[in-house]
Amino acid sequence: MDWQSIQLTLKLAFLSSVVLIVIATPLAWWLARWQHPLRPVVHAVIALPLVLPPTVLGFYLLVAFSPNTALGGFYVSATGSTLAFSFTGILIGSLVYSLPFAVQPLYNAFEHLDKRFIDVARTFHMTRWQQFRHVVLPLTKSAFVTAAGLSFAHTLGEFGVVLMIGGNIPGETKVVSIALFDHVESLQYADAHRLALLLLIFSLVLLSLLYRFNRRQVLKWN
Repeated sequence: MDWQSIQLTLKLAFLSSVVLIVIATPLAWWLARWQHPLRPVVHAVIALPLVLPPTVLGFYLLVAFSPNTALGGFYVSATGSTLAFSFTGILIGSLVYSLPFAVQPLYNAFEHLDKRFIDVARTFHMTRWQQFRHVVLPLTKSAFVTAAGLSFAHTLGEFGVVLMIGGNIPGETKVVSIALFDHVESLQYADAHRLALLLLIFSLVLLSLLYRFNRRQVLKWN
């Protein structure tokens, strides 16, 4: 059962990271260039998951997933099942909960990107996609790796949001953090130790690799 929870957690973390990069890239690019008095408000909304208790965020997502809402009703009519207590539901919750970890590194990179590189690219009549692919992406590669890595690592440790909107369904919503809680609650401390140690080592290795990669990128550009 623990291996099932581990596989589900890795699947959730991988999908969350991929989707977050797709969402966060245009959002961070727009924020880095949007000069408006409301920009701090948008930043605050994106950063809310950093300060809100996960149970609060999970509660409002659970309400939003209700079949009586537009989102929940549309999902029920399209799939025949509810968003709450489903893998799709915890995936959406993970996207909301980990969004600032993907947006912030990309925003910082885009904000400090030397605009002269893009101006030079325009002189070669590059399209916007070519400018991004051949100029922006190579210069901000480390930010993308950081955003994906932090999103992945943050998803691994999710508990409150997943529990609120996904419950504890083996093979569907029972991730490692919930399996660990179950072991502790049933006094199975040996199993809890194994899961906790596995999560600790994996997270430590992942973050160490991220820091090493970023350090090598800094030394490369210097």
